[in-house]
Amino acid sequence: MPTRRDVLLSGAALAALGAARPHGAPQAAAPRPAVAEPWFRISLAEWSLHRALRDKRLEHLDFSGAAREYGFDGCEYVSTFFMDEATHFGYLRELAARAADAGVQSLLIMIDGEGELGAADDEARRRAVENHHKWIAAAAFLGCHSIRVNAGGDGPRAEHAARASDSLHRLGEYSDRYGIHVIVENHGGPSSDGAWLAGVIRAAAHPRVGTLPDFGNFTVGDGVVYDRYRGVEELLPFARAVSAKSYDFDAAGNETTIDYARMLGLVKASGYRGWLGVEYEGERLSEPDGIRATKALLERLRG
Repeated sequence: MPTRRDVLLSGAALAALGAARPHGAPQAAAPRPAVAEPWFRISLAEWSLHRALRDKRLEHLDFSGAAREYGFDGCEYVSTFFMDEATHFGYLRELAARAADAGVQSLLIMIDGEGELGAADDEARRRAVENHHKWIAAAAFLGCHSIRVNAGGDGPRAEHAARASDSLHRLGEYSDRYGIHVIVENHGGPSSDGAWLAGVIRAAAHPRVGTLPDFGNFTVGDGVVYDRYRGVEELLPFARAVSAKSYDFDAAGNETTIDYARMLGLVKASGYRGWLGVEYEGERLSEPDGIRATKALLERLRG
């Protein structure tokens, strides 16, 4: 009798080895749940535990198990914690097995360090696009819905935007065969300008290309900070995931930097009904306490 792990891993193997659907082939619709679900589900972003991972108090392979211990049903990986393993079938198979054993859904991989998609140098930009291909395949193997990329680059903002849009369109075309979305986070520089990034996504003009609005990360540069509520609202129409960034909490359990009630009001009004990923990035609370505080606040406001 096949176990749940066997079933999930056989599906992962098909995603990796059977990879590419014919371009443009329709995807099967997900079955509707028999019972009503909350209007968003809560996942754990691996960056919330970056200190534990860097100090080797937690291994990347154990992240999904840690997510389950904190009470999460979904997890979001960060590429820098398994940078050399994206093409290693055995490692990815074990990563998928750990998530299956924990009963945690692998949702996305946040990609960093693979080059700038808006680079002025054509060869550097070509390499950056190709560097992301392996992560698209890895995400498909793990059963994720997306990879998160950055829209970094240089030069005048309009030229930067045009190059980033072109790169994203190319990635959208490549990822289409895997059924994977390519989503961009507001992550510093022009990408933290909500209107600029929304324009980049529109210009990319591919159904696989969207956004990952982050409640934080709105420092454009040179001391300029974009209005976080305006920025999130501008990015939500393209959202495939949402990052619930947090820094610190008061005695009542409210985030002290971000008005979470206002943010969730924007999320709900947009019609977004996907996952919100807890991404604690504070200093005062420990990583475990910050994760629990963020999850508790989301659950309270969701209810």
